[in-house]
Amino acid sequence: MPEYTAIILAAGKGTRMKSELPKVMHKLAGKPLIDHVLDTVEKIGISEVLTIVGHGREVVTEHIKGRSEIVIQDDQLGTGHALLQAVPFLKKGKGVLVLSGDQPLLASDTLDYLIKLHEKSKASATVLSAHMDNPYGYGRIITYEGLFKAIVEEKDSDEYQKKIKEINTGTYCFEGFSLQEALARITPKNVQGEYYLTDVFDILLSQGKRIETYCTPDSTQALGINNRVQLAEAEDILFDRIRKYWMMEGVTIVNPSSVFIDADTVLEQDVIIHPFSIIKGKTRIEEGSIIGPSTILEDCYCQKRCRIENTVAREAIIGPDCLVGPFAYLRPQTKLGVGVKIGDFVEIKNSSVGEGSKIPHLSYIGDSYLGKNVNIGAGTITCNYDGHKKHKTVINDDVFIGSNTNLVAPINIGENAVIGAGSTITKDVPSKALALERATQKTIENWQKAKDK
Repeated sequence: MPEYTAIILAAGKGTRMKSELPKVMHKLAGKPLIDHVLDTVEKIGISEVLTIVGHGREVVTEHIKGRSEIVIQDDQLGTGHALLQAVPFLKKGKGVLVLSGDQPLLASDTLDYLIKLHEKSKASATVLSAHMDNPYGYGRIITYEGLFKAIVEEKDSDEYQKKIKEINTGTYCFEGFSLQEALARITPKNVQGEYYLTDVFDILLSQGKRIETYCTPDSTQALGINNRVQLAEAEDILFDRIRKYWMMEGVTIVNPSSVFIDADTVLEQDVIIHPFSIIKGKTRIEEGSIIGPSTILEDCYCQKRCRIENTVAREAIIGPDCLVGPFAYLRPQTKLGVGVKIGDFVEIKNSSVGEGSKIPHLSYIGDSYLGKNVNIGAGTITCNYDGHKKHKTVINDDVFIGSNTNLVAPINIGENAVIGAGSTITKDVPSKALALERATQKTIENWQKAKDK
């Protein structure tokens, strides 16, 4: 591919989003709009990227640093004015690809084809267009006898032009020198007093230069995000794309419309996802795993053949052949070894659970290390917080903890130890020992008769 510089327009305030957050930072399928655009640019091999920022520049700049050079547009005077700010950064001999930071559905193969068409036609500019059943709000592509003649914005179009369904997506390829020369000549001759980038095409035509168009067959790729309704509509489209992609890669999704998978999630073949499950962030699920129903996984690593049901897990590592749920809660920094069983109403936080260990039900394990083949009885908790700081509980291999036990950290339970049910353990327990802590049982006979008197 010839050398190109990508320019992403991301300076707008996004007033209709009604948010203090810059529009391009609103999330779609788990990541900001601007990330989707940057990902697409990177997929087609463009390494030189300029992002034009204005409103909320600090937030956007911090987020994309290292992925793009930043260009400041202090006054938002239109798309043409935005591109003028980028001119000093353009390198001689390079083509220019212009994109909008609020169009996250553009596919990399569409951009790849656009650039190839632009190169083959030797045009000074190539416009990506689309056909919309309802073109309201978009600039219209005006042609005569099949040749490009103009782009007319919605606010400046007449009644005839408003009926045209071929719209401008806001994505363009330019020959670099022609773009710079035309930008130097644009003026704000419209009602809004803005410098329209689309005026560049009139200037190029007046110079006798060639302009091509490529109409994408998938009009959803042209959808821009201007309000939260459009954001939700775009997310529906993207979620559907993601589900179809993974199903074609060998993933079974039961009742697909009830399952939501973020853009950065990675699934392997023969994973099964049951209804009402949400897979978020950079979650990775390995082959043979069964997820759901009604499970939320966020930034988790689920290894081969694990089974997770009716569970919420965040930033957890779930080892091969684990059984988790129903109704478990795995909090950040949870690590489960091979074949661990986590049952109903168990909460684990910042803890490592060794191979073959079981925490079947109604327990809280926090800031703890559990070795192999540990059995935790129902109602057991690690008392990890003393009111000022957290303390660690260590339970070594082959320990049996009876039901309704309190382990007051810091504490160490040696290998093969047994803790009697109902105990509150405050001291270390040596290997192979039995530890009990119970008050003496008192039985008052004829209690009901005495009370009745």
